[in-house]
Amino acid sequence: MTSDPVSANAPEPTSARRRSGSRVARVRGRLSLPTLRRSTSLLDGRHRSVFVGHGQDFDDLSNYRPGDDVTDIDWKASARIGQPVIKRYQRESNLPLVLAVDTGRTMAAQAPSGEDKRELVLAVAEVFAYLARLRGDTVALVAADTARVVSRPPRAGSEHTEMILSLVQRQLDALTRGDELAPGAPGPALSTLLERVGTWHRRRSLVVLITDTSHPDAGSDPAVTDRLRRLSAQHELIAIQIADDTPLAPGRGRARDVELTGEIPAFLREDAKLAAGLVATEGARRAAVTALLDARHIEHTAIHSDATLVDSIASLLARQRLASRRGGGRR
Repeated sequence: MTSDPVSANAPEPTSARRRSGSRVARVRGRLSLPTLRRSTSLLDGRHRSVFVGHGQDFDDLSNYRPGDDVTDIDWKASARIGQPVIKRYQRESNLPLVLAVDTGRTMAAQAPSGEDKRELVLAVAEVFAYLARLRGDTVALVAADTARVVSRPPRAGSEHTEMILSLVQRQLDALTRGDELAPGAPGPALSTLLERVGTWHRRRSLVVLITDTSHPDAGSDPAVTDRLRRLSAQHELIAIQIADDTPLAPGRGRARDVELTGEIPAFLREDAKLAAGLVATEGARRAAVTALLDARHIEHTAIHSDATLVDSIASLLARQRLASRRGGGRR
């Protein structure tokens, strides 16, 4: 059950709250410089190529040219050779980024913070797109639900990135009309989403699956287990899940469920026993989802609010990089 509580202070729906300006540029405001440096370094890929400048392993020496970083000058070697030379390093190059976005109707619900889950989906996509752009990585998109599959090929550049983010927003906005689900709003289709990523993107990439804490669910989508196995072997795969609020919370006031027409009656939302049963059921389902991801050694995190989003992503990337260095990235 995905909740959409009603209150006087509830945020407007995404469709009524258009995000203005450059989406990529807007991320600068949410990333402090230390976090930015840490996050971009965590996006380093696993393939090696030679660059001049700071990197992982020393490679050789090269003549200094105007514009090179003076801090790379090897003064002892320069004195020995009789002309300035710089240290040449070998560092890890980057993996293409593939945003795999669940655009099913459960993404139109509300997060525990009271924020629209779609806003958090867009914020996650913006952060990854921004970091990839800083490093010169290409960005691709695959977004899917039971009725729609859209994709864009991997390309670099701010114009391409802005187009991808706008497309994600349009797909998510189409889930609702006003405060209600749009008639026939499609459900999630994780197995389709994962299958299309694996089919359309053969080159090893960093695949960021953006869904919610109820997915991937092998109970409702049996094919998803095999899709996860295949994709996690083919790519670096991480999962970012947008947490759901609960519609039954005694004492909290008026509430509604995104799957229902109208508000939840007071006698139901104030029933403590019913609420406890729902919490237990949802907890068991989410535990099964977590077990499925853990069984495939897929690093994952749950986003509960915009305030904790960046720290959650940075922590996830750190765990993923550590797992890859230990050999966990190849399954």
